[in-house]
Amino acid sequence: MPAPPAVPAPPLCEGVWRFTAPALESSVPQARHGVRDLLARRGVPLDEDTLHGLLLIVSELVTNAVKHAALLSPEIGVEVSVGAGWVRVAVEDGHPYRPKALVTDEENTGGRGLLLVKSVTREAGGSCDVQHTASGGKVVWAALPFGPRGPAAPG
Repeated sequence: MPAPPAVPAPPLCEGVWRFTAPALESSVPQARHGVRDLLARRGVPLDEDTLHGLLLIVSELVTNAVKHAALLSPEIGVEVSVGAGWVRVAVEDGHPYRPKALVTDEENTGGRGLLLVKSVTREAGGSCDVQHTASGGKVVWAALPFGPRGPAAPG
């Protein structure tokens, strides 16, 4: 009688991690480095393009929270979720304003962060959105597929 097929254990890289940071400009590189180091420690198998895109998204989302929500939200939350074939980053703040991606304007060099997030996410085959929280703030998130499986990430 043949042995039953082995059931693979869940990869060590899967899970959810959350940290908070003050809504200060210095939190942008700290969040980016924290996410990069977490993904490396957990052994998440991201290719270089996906990793760079994800870190760009982290920088943009944290920058937006720092610039636009700090008055009502002196602290922001950053969450990293990794599942089978996807990674999701989310930034939460206490400001109720739901941001919208601006259109490209050659004369205005600012205000394109969410446009960039949407573009990087779409190019990677992922998804992104903004959701209100029960406390009246918001969570802005982006999820990117990776690896050979790359199923759709949860919202």
